Amino acid sequence: MGFSDARFDVNLSILFTEVPLLERPAAAAAAGFTAVELWWPWIETATPDQARLDALRDALNAAGTQLVGLNFYAGQLPGPDRGALSVPGAESDRFRANIDVAADFARSLGCTALNALYGNRVDGVDPKDQDELALENLQLAARAAHRVGAVLLIEALNAPESPRCPIVSADKAIEIVDRVNDATGLDNARFLMDLYHLSMNGEDLTEVIDRYTDRTAHVQIADNPGRGAPGTGALDLEALVTRLQKAGYDGWVGLEYKPSGPSADAFEWLPAPLRAARR
Repeated sequence: MGFSDARFDVNLSILFTEVPLLERPAAAAAAGFTAVELWWPWIETATPDQARLDALRDALNAAGTQLVGLNFYAGQLPGPDRGALSVPGAESDRFRANIDVAADFARSLGCTALNALYGNRVDGVDPKDQDELALENLQLAARAAHRVGAVLLIEALNAPESPRCPIVSADKAIEIVDRVNDATGLDNARFLMDLYHLSMNGEDLTEVIDRYTDRTAHVQIADNPGRGAPGTGALDLEALVTRLQKAGYDGWVGLEYKPSGPSADAFEWLPAPLRAARR
């Protein structure tokens, strides 16, 4: 077990960003990857026109890359305005307008995991009101995900980098997962276990893995400190991936780290034969 048995995908919103969006699937394929994931690619709009959606779908298909994870609209990402679904007003409206757009785009590519970032606390707004709004919007997202045969992912961010986000622990993310499943009865909300964010929060990663692997539908990794490739920080990511596998996880492991140079050179830790999707 370990890296040699994992199924890796590469996040095209943090890697290969030195080339335009429509060129990234081919760049990932040239680096040996057959599976990719994306944050919502158009931060300026939750509802891009069909031509833009078609162009990205065509680029993914032409490169032979499978989209295995997609974020719903989440505002400025990366940036300080992460998340939209719990932010009253225009941002929440944009999230709602995006739900079916994102779900249908995911279905058109066989993508079965949709990630919904919660959103920051807002000055002058009661946190309880934000949480009620969030639950309403997450129910809508869960139903859309169910309609297209996908799971809804709930992710914990980290307090040092996202101090206004209320979901900065595995326990809190699982609490939201349970609330959504209880509210919809669909049981399609799951935990997105991002080992970088959890380590930044000071969590015991082995304990999180042991407690919550059975609630987890997607994993993302980056080393800490620095959010770099495995081996650039202090985390024993191969041991953690092995522990996940022993706990029964056989899903995708998303590479969501910052390259120190050209993205094509950011995978020396992972031999090329291991980058292709294995089912």
